[in-house]
Amino acid sequence: MICSPDRLLKEEIMQVIIVGCGKVGRNLAEQLQAEDIDITLVDVIADKINDLCENIDAMGIVGNGASINTLMEAVDVMGIVGNGVSHTTLKQAGIETADLLIAVTGSDEENLLCCVIAKKSGHCQTIARVRNPIYEKEIGFIKERLGVTMIINPEFAAAQEISRLLRFPSAIKIDTFARGRVELLKFKVLPEFKLDGMSVSQISDAFRSDILVCAIESRDNVSIPGGDHIIHDGDMVSILASPLNAAAFFRKIGLKTNQVKNCIIVGGGTISYYLAHALLGMKISVKIIEQNKNRCEHLSELLPDATIINGDGTNRSLLLEEGLSESESFVTLTNLDEENVFLALFAKSISDAKLVAKVNRLEFDDVIDSLDIGSVIYPKNITADYILQYVRATQNSIGSNVETLYHILDGNAEALEFAIREESAVTYIPLAELNLRKNLLVGCLNRNGRIRIPRGQDMIQVGDTVIIVTTHKGLCDITDILEK
Repeated sequence: MICSPDRLLKEEIMQVIIVGCGKVGRNLAEQLQAEDIDITLVDVIADKINDLCENIDAMGIVGNGASINTLMEAVDVMGIVGNGVSHTTLKQAGIETADLLIAVTGSDEENLLCCVIAKKSGHCQTIARVRNPIYEKEIGFIKERLGVTMIINPEFAAAQEISRLLRFPSAIKIDTFARGRVELLKFKVLPEFKLDGMSVSQISDAFRSDILVCAIESRDNVSIPGGDHIIHDGDMVSILASPLNAAAFFRKIGLKTNQVKNCIIVGGGTISYYLAHALLGMKISVKIIEQNKNRCEHLSELLPDATIINGDGTNRSLLLEEGLSESESFVTLTNLDEENVFLALFAKSISDAKLVAKVNRLEFDDVIDSLDIGSVIYPKNITADYILQYVRATQNSIGSNVETLYHILDGNAEALEFAIREESAVTYIPLAELNLRKNLLVGCLNRNGRIRIPRGQDMIQVGDTVIIVTTHKGLCDITDILEK
């Protein structure tokens, strides 16, 4: 359930059409299913529709999502009375009854066309996946002139996440809130940190750092810790803090905080281009190994300050020749998950480099995590989080708005940022006096750009943004943090 039952009584269930049932479409459908949403799937391949509809509660339409007839039929299948192919029926109850269309086919142009048709045929909001870098500078124009509500670029988002990790290589994962003023950083507790056996409250007192330990992953469980929770070597600990305070804490426990000086990237695809462009802007030297000669020539034109090597990135001799053993970071971005994981394992055996591997398939994430290969990036998850953020924002009450949303702790918890727009049951009351739900932390307050880790006497005020970390799924309004 996404919202409290009383809110659902007042609002109709959201109707969403997903055009394109590839990896991204499938992941979206699976996650949106838990959001109390009516889902209709559209794809030109019947097997994809049939396979997905067997596993989730959704309606399926076989057809071209850029076809107006297909889109009309999609709404009709969800229960709209009448023949969706009929122009009269379209006017009465056609696509305008859908709340959101998400176009995630393999074609940028088809995705944009789907959104234009949906916008012109009704009043639904539209989201398009657009991957080609040629459109990057046209995003504003496309949204304004074509009426597309949101444009998602998974490759660009993945590159941004990797660049944050290379800026702060000690972290395994970094999520940002409050426009970069707050970060959620995950790191592994090692014996040299001397944190084993300390409670969360003891850590705060001992290191006098303005950070909040907000999540802990151990062999036995995943938890939102209280002050008496004991930390052990091998635990994965997530903290909330400003970048400066996080860096200060990491220095105190003995973790490196300086960004890497150089990076070797295997694979010259779209993510590699976006990543190299970002790293060069950070004054990090970049070397890309790509097997396709034509792609190498293109990258050389786009990235004149990077070193582009035409060769097989899986060749051991080539990697050693190009300095893998001395490199400070190594990022594997080929189209094969197996290659990316294998190369990361090899690099781990011969170097101390910060390792980042891209993985597209989500089914074996627990196995991959057990390999301890550093940071693993899942572009499909990034896309789903962005879209879920938007969905939550459209379903909440007027009093607050979901600004940011991340799935954390292997999907067992969520970190959300709410913008507080008006007074409610949680405002102007000390946090210690609020009847907060269990397994939930008020992690951070952002007031006029000033970041604060809240204490018991702090109060949420109108105009704040508030970061919540919880194992409860589906919060869409700030009042959902209270026990019902």
